[in-house]
Amino acid sequence: MTRPISTDARHEHFAYCVQLFGGTTAFSRRLGIDERAIRRFINGERPIGDRLLEDTAKALRLLIAEATKAEEQIAAILQGSPTDPS
Repeated sequence: MTRPISTDARHEHFAYCVQLFGGTTAFSRRLGIDERAIRRFINGERPIGDRLLEDTAKALRLLIAEATKAEEQIAAILQGSPTDPS
């Protein structure tokens, strides 16, 4: 059984997730949420609801898929090119 995390830990983890997207601006664009609202969530001025966490998790899954595809394309490029010291 999982224990619920504290409100502070919830805000800290949300802030970490925002950083995985490259910061507040990138996260704002990705989720369509105003940057000021995101900062208020991070700072604890607004509660972070389950819906916001669900939307964040969904966006993270999409980011993972995009990053995986980009990595696969790089690997394919590297397999087909001669060794480059740079």
